[in-house]
Amino acid sequence: MKILITGANGQVGQEFVLSGLADKYNVEIIGYDKSSLNIANLTSVQTVLNKEKPDVVINTAAYTAVDKAEDDVELAYKVNEVGPKNLAEVCNSLQIPIIHISTDYVFDGEKDSPYQESDLPNPTGVYGKSKLAGEIAIQRANPMHYIVRVAWVFGAYGNNFIKTMLRVGEQRSELSVVNDQHGGPTWAQDIAETLIKIAIKAKADTGADYGIYHYTGAPQTTWHQFAVNIFEQAHNQQQISTKPNVIAISTQEYPTPAKRPNNSVLNCNKIKQNFNIEQSNWQVGLSNVLNAWKK
Repeated sequence: MKILITGANGQVGQEFVLSGLADKYNVEIIGYDKSSLNIANLTSVQTVLNKEKPDVVINTAAYTAVDKAEDDVELAYKVNEVGPKNLAEVCNSLQIPIIHISTDYVFDGEKDSPYQESDLPNPTGVYGKSKLAGEIAIQRANPMHYIVRVAWVFGAYGNNFIKTMLRVGEQRSELSVVNDQHGGPTWAQDIAETLIKIAIKAKADTGADYGIYHYTGAPQTTWHQFAVNIFEQAHNQQQISTKPNVIAISTQEYPTPAKRPNNSVLNCNKIKQNFNIEQSNWQVGLSNVLNAWKK
C-alpha cells in the first residue's frame, strides 16, 4: 500500500517519514514538502499524483501560525483552503481517498462540554476560518474523504509548546501560563499512526465510514497544567536542573492577536466506534518526546 504525505517537513509530516511507521505498518510512505509539492498549485498537484499514483493521500500541509494569519490572510487561505481543494479534486479524479488534518479552531470554544463532529463550527479568527473553508472544499470536491480534527499538537519535530516552555524555562525562574483554556494535548506520532490506521481501512474497505472525526490526547487539561507536567518530567529525566515556578493566569492577562478557544476539548467517541482507535495518554507522549531529545 502506497501513502503519499504532503507537508512532510511539518510537525506531523516528519513523524511519517522519520519514526519508522512505514515498517511498523508495512506500508510505503512517500513524503513531499512544500518545495517539491506546492498544494496551492493545481498543476503541481496533478503532476505529482499522476506520477506517484498513491492508494491514499494524507494532507498534513497547513498554515498554522495562528496569530500571524490575522495579517497574512491571503496565504492562510491559499494553504488551508485552495491547497486541500486542489488535492481533493485531483484525488477524486483518480478515485483516491484523501485524509486531511483539521483543527479545534473551527469552533469558537464557548461550549461547556466536549465538541462533537456534528456541532456547528463557528471559528473566530483567520486561521480557524481558513481551516473550516478547507474542510468544506474537501467535502464538496471528493466524497472519499476523512477529515480528522486534532488539537494542541506536540512532538519531537518542529516548533511546539514543549520546546517553547523549555526554552523560556531556561531563561526565567518564573513564568506565567494561561489556566482557563482546556484541551487535549496530542502527540504528533499518535496522530500519524491514527491516520495510517484510517488509510489501511480505507484501502481494505472502499467506502468505509467517510466523514469528519475528532482525535486528541487524554485526559483533558489546561495549558498551565501541561506546562507544569513538562517541567516535572524534564526535571525527572534530568534534562533541566531546576523547575521554574509556573504561575496560573487568565486568558485576559495574556492577550494575543487571534482569540484562542477556551474549550478545545473534542469528543472522540466516533473514531473509537468506527475505527477502534482509542485516545492516547498525552503524558506518555510527552515522556517519549523528552526521551527522544535526550538521545
